[in-house]
Amino acid sequence: MTTGFDLTIEEQLAILMSREVNDWETSACGALSFIPATAMLLGREMRAPNAEIIILGSRDYSPFVTGKDFHFHAQRGQLDLFFISAIEIDQHGNFNLHVIGDRDEPDVLMPGQYGTGMLYYAVPRIVMFRTEHTRRSFVDQVNYVSGAGTSPNGVSRRTREVKVITPMAKLNFNQESRIMELGSVHEGFSVDQVVENTGFNLGIRGEIDKTPQITEEEVHTLRTVVKSHMIDSETYPNEAANLIREP
Repeated sequence: MTTGFDLTIEEQLAILMSREVNDWETSACGALSFIPATAMLLGREMRAPNAEIIILGSRDYSPFVTGKDFHFHAQRGQLDLFFISAIEIDQHGNFNLHVIGDRDEPDVLMPGQYGTGMLYYAVPRIVMFRTEHTRRSFVDQVNYVSGAGTSPNGVSRRTREVKVITPMAKLNFNQESRIMELGSVHEGFSVDQVVENTGFNLGIRGEIDKTPQITEEEVHTLRTVVKSHMIDSETYPNEAANLIREP
């Protein structure tokens, strides 16, 4: 992404994802989730001072004793936004966190989802993200459905909005057609580049929006206020020190 700010991938994604955090909502991410944790803290600083933030495994932002407590929290309808890092995503909104290849004899065995599939049903807004945008990640059909993008008729589901944010673009899941579509393209990239690096039809109809440019205020706030707070609060302090640049 050409912004003039010499951003790391982590910084770029955190800034773009921070724009999804809304005031008076509860936003959350799982453990081992540096990028969405950074995004939520930045979103709160920039535009949502009354946002409630849950970062599982953190000292200051994890009010639960066990993971089950968090899942029950979501099932009670007390979570508005959840961030998911998927390995594979397909045109039907399915994601894979389990295996590449045959399930019984996998080429790659991944750690799994730990309840993420359930959260995909229970949380109204989902933001998935990838640190790369390639045909390896965006496939016609995932090798294994860890979380299903749609449900059969008659199955209750609270999901009403699904987005995917990558270094190239933002994709939106169309709840009516049940197909992942291209929403906007980031600065420095073209629609053709996104299409070339996506393994399915993006449902392009007409002109595609450009993602609003990353601002100097967003970068400065990330590299000063948010970085300092993450280190002081021991919220991914090593990652913050190494992956968020100096102002």
